[in-house]
Amino acid sequence: MGRKRTGTWMYLYLSIACMIFISLAGCATLKEMEAKRETREYFITAQKLLDQGDYEGSLKENQKVLLLYENIPPGDEALFNLGLIYAHYGYPKRDYKKSLDLFKRLVKTFPQSPLAGQAKLWIGILQENERLNREIEELNKTIKKSKQVDIEIEEKKKELSK
Repeated sequence: MGRKRTGTWMYLYLSIACMIFISLAGCATLKEMEAKRETREYFITAQKLLDQGDYEGSLKENQKVLLLYENIPPGDEALFNLGLIYAHYGYPKRDYKKSLDLFKRLVKTFPQSPLAGQAKLWIGILQENERLNREIEELNKTIKKSKQVDIEIEEKKKELSK
């Protein structure tokens, strides 16, 4: 009644299982390739928009990549690009604080990234810029106070000369 299975059937079942596994693995690889291609297109579009002066459009394209790859590469490249855009001299909504925060996030999240060194350089530049701006503000306050003292001295001189 209960015949033994022959080895050929076992090999057939094993072959079918292997084919299913390979086809599933192939689909995963195709999906990865498609995601990489799509990401590359986002970066290309972002660069074209930046070259055309469309900073908002470039920001959006880089943010799309960052949403897909927040803690894995190419998220580091997206963070770097966003930092550059916020520091860009031509961007009317330039925000050095946001830029600094993005570069710091890149260094913290992706310390082994090839872009981490450049991000550290930008962090240094932006922090130095911030320090110099604070000094300029202090000097402007001092000048304003000095002018006010000069005005008061002139008023006192006028009063005394009467």
